[in-house]
Amino acid sequence: MVDASRPLLVVMDVDSTVIEQEVIELIAAHAGVEDRVRAVTAAAMRGELDFAASLRARVALLEGLPVTVLDDVRAAVRLTNGARDLVEALHAAGHVVALVSGGFDVVVADIATQVGADHYRANTLGVADGHLTGLVEGEIVDRAVKARMLQEFAALHAISLDNTVAVGDGANDLDMMRDAGLGIAFCAKPVVREQADTSIDERDLRLVLDRIGMR
Repeated sequence: MVDASRPLLVVMDVDSTVIEQEVIELIAAHAGVEDRVRAVTAAAMRGELDFAASLRARVALLEGLPVTVLDDVRAAVRLTNGARDLVEALHAAGHVVALVSGGFDVVVADIATQVGADHYRANTLGVADGHLTGLVEGEIVDRAVKARMLQEFAALHAISLDNTVAVGDGANDLDMMRDAGLGIAFCAKPVVREQADTSIDERDLRLVLDRIGMR
């Protein structure tokens, strides 16, 4: 059990955790391929597909979209109930919050600002001449990278791994949940609930405070 009387690092997934939707599906709706992308996303989150390969395949379907659609996507994002309250409570107690996402930094940056996260890491969409290239640039944030970011953010703030918390819903969150002092499955897929230390099945992020002993 983590000790909330000492500084904690809380790392959260974004899509279907801090926000209600999957950002790639919001983008895909503008390309008319939402159903195809949703099916692949669901399979990847259940752990049935390699995340990096599935992400590349999904992003390839977005080739040619004007980057202006991302403004519409940011406007459509809905924060999960309690997201801001959770971060405010953690900060008030002297804790650190990071968002680590298999989504895209052009949207996650805005979400991080909205909730007040200290750090974020996400994927970068390729852009050329004002349109999406259908490629992901740089290192893909998969389950291994999520776990590495948990470790790097903890080291940055001199917080021991046994006093870190990882919150997520999909198979690509399992490595960081395994490495954290406490792994919380949030309205998660069965494979994640089975391996998490504890689960939350109500869509209210304030319930994380209960799991870490702050309420």
